[in-house]
Amino acid sequence: MPTPVPGSAPASGEAPPSGEATLSGDGSIRRLYEEHHGPLLRYVSGLLRGDRQRAEDFVQETLVRAWLSTADQPPGWSPSRAWLMRVAHNLVIDWARRERPHAEIQHEHALEQHAETVDPMSQAVQRRFLVHALSRLSHPHREVLFYVYVLGCTGPDAADALGIPPGTVKSRTHHAIRELRRRHPQHTLAAA
Repeated sequence: MPTPVPGSAPASGEAPPSGEATLSGDGSIRRLYEEHHGPLLRYVSGLLRGDRQRAEDFVQETLVRAWLSTADQPPGWSPSRAWLMRVAHNLVIDWARRERPHAEIQHEHALEQHAETVDPMSQAVQRRFLVHALSRLSHPHREVLFYVYVLGCTGPDAADALGIPPGTVKSRTHHAIRELRRRHPQHTLAAA
């Protein structure tokens, strides 16, 4: 005997199999919606940082997938909330992965259109200020700032290069930045 597909009407005189969600049958889809819609919507809204309309779309897609999957499950199977949340989570992740490249490409084009002109005099003044400010720091502080901010080393990489513990790199970086801010309060944003 062929297994009915969810949503299809059973042959005349047949009752829908137990546990199968049908729109016109026992109202399982309605119970699924009533029981899980609110918690799923809160969960997905949190993942999407409050985009309620998109969250509603994902919740509906999750519930449809749960309803469609009942045909492949044993009789009496009902999706748990954890199962539904995992499906919703995967839908959001898949959507985010699809959208990310488009956002990055649009962002790159926006940067190209709004590129600032380079002012060589301003750069020279900033460079001179930076050299003067760094020259007033102790050698260990200058050294660690050079590795971390100029060369772009991570804390552990700078520690390996300097032959000091990683905690010392953190401490020296913190104290060097604090000293720069103390000596040059008008340039605190540049030191951040």
